[in-house]
Amino acid sequence: MNPAETKSTAFTTIDLDKPGKHVGFVMIPHSPDDDAWGVTRLPIAVIANGTGPTVILEGGNHGDEYEGPITITELIRDLDPGEVSGRLILMPANNVHAVVAGKRTSPVDGLNLNRTFPGNPIGTITQQIAAFMAQEIFPRGDAFLDLHSGGSSLDILPSAVIEPSEDPELLKKNIAAARAFGADYTVVIPNLGDPRTATACACLAGLISIGTEMSGGGSVSREALALCRTGVRNVLVHLGVLPETFATPITGKDRVLDLPGAGSYVYATMDGIFESFDPLGAEVKKGDPCGRIHCTWDATRAPETLYYGADGVLYGRRQPGRVRPGNCVLTVATPYQGPSL
Repeated sequence: MNPAETKSTAFTTIDLDKPGKHVGFVMIPHSPDDDAWGVTRLPIAVIANGTGPTVILEGGNHGDEYEGPITITELIRDLDPGEVSGRLILMPANNVHAVVAGKRTSPVDGLNLNRTFPGNPIGTITQQIAAFMAQEIFPRGDAFLDLHSGGSSLDILPSAVIEPSEDPELLKKNIAAARAFGADYTVVIPNLGDPRTATACACLAGLISIGTEMSGGGSVSREALALCRTGVRNVLVHLGVLPETFATPITGKDRVLDLPGAGSYVYATMDGIFESFDPLGAEVKKGDPCGRIHCTWDATRAPETLYYGADGVLYGRRQPGRVRPGNCVLTVATPYQGPSL
């Protein structure tokens, strides 16, 4: 059986194409050890009125990232259909088992939803969630907002994220939508070319696609949550789904940055405890020391110093001090050098 030719078995408790406000669930048949004919339930809401674009909002792609899901559930409760021109499809907890557990990956199958797209409708539950998005949700959409934070392992400068595209016109639209968010930093994140993310899949389907990184550290940042609330509304105004009265004036740095390649990332080289030398937002230089790893259980071993691999802004920093070889401990964002803004 070819997964690409197999249709998702998921069904919904609401009509995704009906005007008005409807709140319910995506039901994916799931037969674990304790439930013969059960389902995994993904919360979903549709707010639709008149003509206009369809915008999809995803939260909870990783279960330890909180500002986006809070913002989406507030929109579900607060928006009236009469305020909408077009349609919003709102999904605040897509990796629902991970969301309930507060984990990055699903405790059911161990998979990272954001590395499974376009999914597999006959695969594990995480792969089936991705397949439902790719088969049933993205084809309905004109734009996609994927709201992330640094999660439990990273603290990241609050920012809007541009999804790269080989289509120059779509890339311009992605850049414009991300800058409309109103963050001090807007960052191109190609994920080292990995095509299995939700935004990459949506972009390949032709949707205007952007993301966010809203702080992190496994907590809810008051400042990042405030930015997420205003930024999402700004993007929806930019896309024409909400009226201008919902917009917040953009102030601040409006810097556009990039994570272009391997030099943007610093990885742990040994087992130990990582000490960072610089605060987030610091201007850093390639070749300068960025931190060191201490092995406190072996006093005969000197700390090992790590070095920056690029010039730029210190954009992300590992939150837990404990590291092992291969952990990403720092990321450096460089000035964007792509097509004209």
